[in-house]
Amino acid sequence: MDRTEATKSTPKELETRDMLLNVGPAHPAMHGIIRIVARLDGEQVMGADVEIGYLHRGFEKMSETVDYNGVIPYTDRLNYVSPLINNMGYCMAVEKLLGISVPERCHYIRVIVSEISRITDHLTCVGAGAMELGAFSVFLYMIKAREYLWELVEMVTGARLTVSYCRVGGVKGDLPEGFDEQCRKALQETRQVLAEADALLTHNRIFVDRMSGTGKISAEDAISYGITGPFLRATGVGFDVRKDCPYAVYDRLEFDVPVGTRGDNLDRFLVRMEEMEQSIRIIEQALRDIPPGPFMAHPETGRPISAAEMVDQGKMGNISAIADTQAVTDPTLDGAARSQHPSIEAGEKRVFLPAKEDTYGNIEGLMQHFKLVMYGHGVRPPKGEVYFPVEGANGELGFYIVSDGTNSPYRVRVRPPCFAIMSALPKLIIGDMMADVTPTFGSINMIGGELDR
Repeated sequence: MDRTEATKSTPKELETRDMLLNVGPAHPAMHGIIRIVARLDGEQVMGADVEIGYLHRGFEKMSETVDYNGVIPYTDRLNYVSPLINNMGYCMAVEKLLGISVPERCHYIRVIVSEISRITDHLTCVGAGAMELGAFSVFLYMIKAREYLWELVEMVTGARLTVSYCRVGGVKGDLPEGFDEQCRKALQETRQVLAEADALLTHNRIFVDRMSGTGKISAEDAISYGITGPFLRATGVGFDVRKDCPYAVYDRLEFDVPVGTRGDNLDRFLVRMEEMEQSIRIIEQALRDIPPGPFMAHPETGRPISAAEMVDQGKMGNISAIADTQAVTDPTLDGAARSQHPSIEAGEKRVFLPAKEDTYGNIEGLMQHFKLVMYGHGVRPPKGEVYFPVEGANGELGFYIVSDGTNSPYRVRVRPPCFAIMSALPKLIIGDMMADVTPTFGSINMIGGELDR
């Protein structure tokens, strides 16, 4: 048969088949630690296999090798965008195991710094998600607002990201002088940024069309996956640990729990935007209601001079020159100060470290410090187990701790909120277009430190 006859014959049906596409872990939108093997029919996702585990940090095993306070720096690295909530959740779990409660002022301080952290987390999530859809200006505005809040965090804790601020039985230091004024100013600036972002995104046709109707999940499916937080509330379920299982002083503060109706990417965006407004409302109430307490570690009495100068004058016998002065000591020696402890630490010698003045100034403080830091001593809860949940930025963040009566936890298990959401990712993206995978994945607010632990 020649070529002419071949062209006249009936052609065979074209063979069609799905294409497998690897998305990540090197893809920028996958944070370098998630791999999605997507099965595509053209641009539509027909199936997805999600792989995690590229960032396993060994948090739970490492927690068995240190004392109870030694776990706190590891909690910073769980959700490292809102580390203060991790600090608070872990410490309150240990305090529940010990059967102790911290002073009221400490509760308020923990609530204030936790809500600041929640806002920084949502700003990062919403800003980065908008950037991945092309709204780069919104990202810059929100990072600007986050900077104002991180300056507050640094003012209180001395660090911006890995803060290690809470302690079993309290916090490591009181709010600094001038915090109230600077906090209110930062919140005002943040409100302005939220208004700008709302104007740029909420009624932006391109943004709304990209977000509306994508990544949908029903309330029933979300509950069956164990999803909590803004992701669950976007489906219309108003579960919030701060309301349903109140802790600290949340039951004294007025705030609303925003919910959505459709459970899609747009509702998750709107819920997070409103949650930031509610967090600002909580902080303002807490600043108003916080009970009084000392701010400065050492209120100035007399003329401050350097410690070296005081020593030199004393060696020369010039006592009159230093009689009405105060030595400016090294920050380590300043410590949290004895005057602050009743306000920010539980009155339990078996739990909290004494003020540095006591550690270096009297034998009782030295002995207490020695017993708490020496290997084989430290904080020793009774044998038992406990679970304590708090409302993290992504949902219910719970710590399950088992004690065998020693100074190290026998077992520390963390319930990371974004782990449950990640398990539902295939259901969220199947049926959507390939271009919808990025905004849907961004709405999960996957944090590798808490996902892989």
